[in-house]
Amino acid sequence: QVQLVESGGGLVQAGGSLRLSCAASVSISTIDRMGWYRQAPGKQRELVADITRGGNTKYAESVKGRFTISRDNAKNTLYLQMNSLKPEDTAVYYCKANSYFPRPMEYWGQGTQVTVSS
Repeated sequence: QVQLVESGGGLVQAGGSLRLSCAASVSISTIDRMGWYRQAPGKQRELVADITRGGNTKYAESVKGRFTISRDNAKNTLYLQMNSLKPEDTAVYYCKANSYFPRPMEYWGQGTQVTVSS
């Protein structure tokens, strides 16, 4: 069982920055893929960015050039650096972890609120 705890959300003005953290209860070097998702009111949860164990990253078009995902295996923590924030980035941000062996498993954190004021 993997427990994920997000932190770092809050209220920020447009153009500002936040860094989200996701602390895992296990060594993240054993986790194949980790990612950040977000869900705005009335909308479906969507992928923001993810990163493989090998360091390959993928970003939603809407955040490319503004957000950076990274993982620190020594601290068992996933990060999302968010710069040039826009009101449309307002959402609850969730951390997700996927392991594929010996069987596919998926874990979610409880979420952290990010609110960007105009």
